[in-house]
Amino acid sequence: MRKIYTAITQHRRTILFICDMILWNLSYYLSFAINAEDFTLSRSLSPFLWGLLISNICFSAAFVLFRLYNKLWRYADIEDFFYTAIASLTANLSFMVITMIIGAFIPEFNLGTRVYITYTLMSAFFVMMFRIVYRLNKILERRSLAQKAKKRLMIIGGGEGALSVLSEISKTPGNEYIPVCIVDDDKEKLHRRISGVEVVGTTYDIPEICSKYDIEVILFTISQISITDKKRILDACTSTHLEVKIIPNIYNLMTSGVPITSSIRQVEVEDLLGREPVVFDTEKYGKYIIGQTVLVTGGGGSIGSELCRQIARLKPRHLIILDIYENNAYEIQQELIRKHGDDLSFEVQIASVRDRKKLEHIFSTKHIDVVFHAAAHKHVPLMETNPEEAIKNNVFGTLKLAETADKYKVRNFVQISTDKAVNPTSVMGASKRICEMIIQMMGRRSKSTNFVAVRFGNVLGSNGSVIPLFKEQIRTGGPVTVTHPDIIRYFMTIPEAVSLVLTAGSIAKGGEIFILDMGEPVKIRVLAENLIRLSGFKPYEDIKIEYTGLRPGEKLYEELLMNEEGLKSTENKKIHIGKPIEFSEDEFFRHLKKIYYAANHNNKDEVEAIIAEMVPTYHHEKTGTESLPEDISTGEE
Repeated sequence: MRKIYTAITQHRRTILFICDMILWNLSYYLSFAINAEDFTLSRSLSPFLWGLLISNICFSAAFVLFRLYNKLWRYADIEDFFYTAIASLTANLSFMVITMIIGAFIPEFNLGTRVYITYTLMSAFFVMMFRIVYRLNKILERRSLAQKAKKRLMIIGGGEGALSVLSEISKTPGNEYIPVCIVDDDKEKLHRRISGVEVVGTTYDIPEICSKYDIEVILFTISQISITDKKRILDACTSTHLEVKIIPNIYNLMTSGVPITSSIRQVEVEDLLGREPVVFDTEKYGKYIIGQTVLVTGGGGSIGSELCRQIARLKPRHLIILDIYENNAYEIQQELIRKHGDDLSFEVQIASVRDRKKLEHIFSTKHIDVVFHAAAHKHVPLMETNPEEAIKNNVFGTLKLAETADKYKVRNFVQISTDKAVNPTSVMGASKRICEMIIQMMGRRSKSTNFVAVRFGNVLGSNGSVIPLFKEQIRTGGPVTVTHPDIIRYFMTIPEAVSLVLTAGSIAKGGEIFILDMGEPVKIRVLAENLIRLSGFKPYEDIKIEYTGLRPGEKLYEELLMNEEGLKSTENKKIHIGKPIEFSEDEFFRHLKKIYYAANHNNKDEVEAIIAEMVPTYHHEKTGTESLPEDISTGEE
């Protein structure tokens, strides 16, 4: 068959010419048969054949002259069909003129006007219809192939989102989906059609429907839904091992003018957190930013850059982005220029919080009102092998920045902390606990600045976090690496973390440690399995999961609160205040001097020994062999 197809392709012009000739000759014969009652081929064979010869010569010449055999008729347009009609008319006129001239020499050759007219119309009709049918057939073939190449789509939700998606899909035939069915929990919609696609069941039937209709992709289009129902539905989707996608906010997309299908995204793990997202109340808590000069250290990092984005929307007088890493700083700089242009006054300072002279220069010249301190070394394994750098940057960078802020009477100072500061088992966690102690001390001492710390868990999608690593491992075919099958973490999104930070800055009175209600902790293994399923693969079959063992300083579980701290409610139900643990400031300062000397002489052993003296709850786990407490939820269903 392949050889036959190749031969046909190579001799396409010849085959097309033969087909045309058959159609011309058929038209010529029918024009006589229809119009001459006494016409018989045997009695008029000689003049008939002469006319047939002249006809073929005229049509061949005209069709070659108009280059009709140089065209690819599978892609023909209206212009090509117009030239075909003109070529046919030209051939017929030539035939009529020639036969009328030579008719005197062929007495038997007596063509009437009706024969000429019939032949002209019939020949033009046949050759045009032949090309039209051929063109339509190729279109149908391409559509059939395209349909086979498209992914069979099930839509969750029969509302405005589904209607918009179906409308856009119908307008863009080149898209990658073919809508097969819809599921909706509204019983009145059952077995009805939306833009030609039937509502075949409810969200409780998702696994069965996917199997019955050979679904390849699931699209979640419901925007107004409780977080509990959303998690239930998405959990059902993940059980199908199919690719799951989502439309973020249908109303925003409809009003923005952005094509709906271009905004379809993969379902992320944050969609499955199982709790309502924390949203920053700009009107209630954002007033302390408006018209102020704000400094964000570590402004190019994951948390720092999101702080800059949200602060920029609050119309500060001036925003200062401080970061030691110029590439990150450049990226957020360009993003803010694109989004805000001349409406935002801001600058980028490439500097380290360890450089007191540079800090003095910035604070003395910029008249800063609010500081968000997000600059820190945060990678646990790296700080285990470089404890002196954790102290130099995290501890003394914070101390220098805090003292400078107090000296220049900054109104609010917000320190970014972590749950790893609670009963720390790593150098990084212990260094952040010391930072919290610095904030508590400065909060008690300062008469002009409100010093607070904000503590939260792991941030989904932040630089170096587990989610981007998992996604990259899945993209390359695995395996996905998890340190321990029982390791659990609290999770929040970057916007949620920044929301907490901004809110804390507005309600700070000095010395507090703010803690977010992050819901239940989640097993990292379960998180990895869900990510694999949401990507359309089967865990342990399509994508392997390997357990690599706890890294030095890594916990099986994280806590947000030390037992001694207790909890105090705030006006925001999602935010609590931990009661500060008392400590001797004089002894704390003595330890600071000792650890400063040890760190600057790169004495790692002495640094770790002094950390243990400064943070009584510090239990260094070099091998990561702790057990999981029975009262900690695993996040499993």
